[in-house]
Amino acid sequence: MAISTFRSGRLPLVHHPQLTSKAAATCIRTKRSIVGLPKLKNGRFRPFFLASEYSQAQTQQEARDRFASRLQSSVENLPKLVEDILQTSINTGPRGALRLAQGIQAFLGVGGEWLADVSRSTNSSTGIPSELQLGLLSPVYLRKLFERMGATYIKLGQFIASAPTLFPPEYVEEFQKCFDRAPPIPFEDLKTILSQELGRPIDSVYEYVDPTPLASASIAQVHAARLKGSQDDVVIKVLKPGIEDILVADLNFVYIVARILEYLNPDFSRASLVGIVKDIRESMLEEVDFIKEARNIESFRRYLEAMGLTRQATAPRVYSHCSTRRILTMERLYGVPLTDLNTISSLVSSPENSLITALNVWFGSLLGCETFHADVHAGNLWVLRDGRIGFLDFGIVGRISPKTWAAMDVFLASIATEEYESMASALIEMGATNKDIDAKAFARDLEKIFSSMQELDTEIVVATARTSDTNATAVSANIVVDERQMNALFLDVVRVSESYGLRFPREFALLMKQLLYFDRYTRLLAPNMNMLQDQRISIVSNRRSNYRDNYRDNYRDNLR
Repeated sequence: MAISTFRSGRLPLVHHPQLTSKAAATCIRTKRSIVGLPKLKNGRFRPFFLASEYSQAQTQQEARDRFASRLQSSVENLPKLVEDILQTSINTGPRGALRLAQGIQAFLGVGGEWLADVSRSTNSSTGIPSELQLGLLSPVYLRKLFERMGATYIKLGQFIASAPTLFPPEYVEEFQKCFDRAPPIPFEDLKTILSQELGRPIDSVYEYVDPTPLASASIAQVHAARLKGSQDDVVIKVLKPGIEDILVADLNFVYIVARILEYLNPDFSRASLVGIVKDIRESMLEEVDFIKEARNIESFRRYLEAMGLTRQATAPRVYSHCSTRRILTMERLYGVPLTDLNTISSLVSSPENSLITALNVWFGSLLGCETFHADVHAGNLWVLRDGRIGFLDFGIVGRISPKTWAAMDVFLASIATEEYESMASALIEMGATNKDIDAKAFARDLEKIFSSMQELDTEIVVATARTSDTNATAVSANIVVDERQMNALFLDVVRVSESYGLRFPREFALLMKQLLYFDRYTRLLAPNMNMLQDQRISIVSNRRSNYRDNYRDNYRDNLR
């Protein structure tokens, strides 16, 4: 096998044509250093506008009054808290005791790893690293604990990774490594589940079911099959037994903890901790309801038909007569991920055009469809044998209001054109706040952050190998980019925005995550294309110029 690397000094998402290639290469090698932004030890920006809720010069009487008010509120809320805990415990039932035992086992396992690492560190001259000093609450060991705890906590870890507006950056970065992998259930157990859900023998529905799963995760596993009669090739997604009980027990426990924390510390209530837990619960329970996933797929297919895009893209057809809440039978699509350069080149004449099609279809779905695909990693976005783009796995979707997208649209256009005043105005429109924002100062701070994007260092790694049977040469490629730099950049935007009192909806993080996926595909398939400025790409709205003009007018009005 031969492996080659090609250095790329430009992030296509933001193109700086005024930089020469030599200057750009020089910038790549320069550590991020932006004048005017103080840094933390980990290299990220420190918020430099801190709102103070109370004056430091409060009288003792005011402090006593505030304490008395908080005490009275706690006494009044105690019965409701107790009632919630009791009702949630009743709803959980005996399954809560089983999960507690499994949790203790996972805790002891990860705790043993931590003790072994501490023991090795004590014998080192450098001493105990700071992350070991945090114990199991450190990002690394907490991520390992979540992986051992199974489905609920893996999904919770993925939620943390996709919500940098809600969680500390160190945890957001670490939980992006949270792997969803689990051993498959035995084929005999799977056949039992299929017959129970279908209400009849499986051989009356399927001509054949492959006993070896195509994939297995914590919540479900997928098998190839062929339908009886039509002989259509399909895949069957099967919910693993007991998963719903585990989710309910775990999420009820998380809810109780959130309620207690809000009771003990009202600051958590102002941060809507219980509301966040309810959002997580709703998202997770939707993912294990395959009827809802089927609706998401059918909604996307209707969008493609309505827009006349069925020759450019598709999603798998759902076979409703053999689908239930726990099993989902879908058309089997044949193709390769967007990162398989060799095969894509044999399927289509222009990989760049395929990428443009994928971008246009996805951007159009943001407002043209009830939900948008919120997990477009390479495993879920394929180039099919017939040259179309295939969108797979609609378990994770997002919903965005026209108002939020209007602001997001201007935000993206502002990144491409480096119009920071419009960018600030869009973020202010998107973020929930009761404060008056100094838009001009906010724009200056954003400019300082985005000036560092040209310094992101990327490589394209191309691997070649000859197959033993045909002696053919296979080529695959992938993008190597410093994920911490990418995440830090996004977190810098969030952190500076929060310093102005802004709080963004979760859809903002979901959209940004998908854009980063597409940015990687752009650097691989169309390295000279700027996806936010290329005229071949339509970012949803033909009203973008009107929106941008409105934001500019509002911005100027705010300055008057």
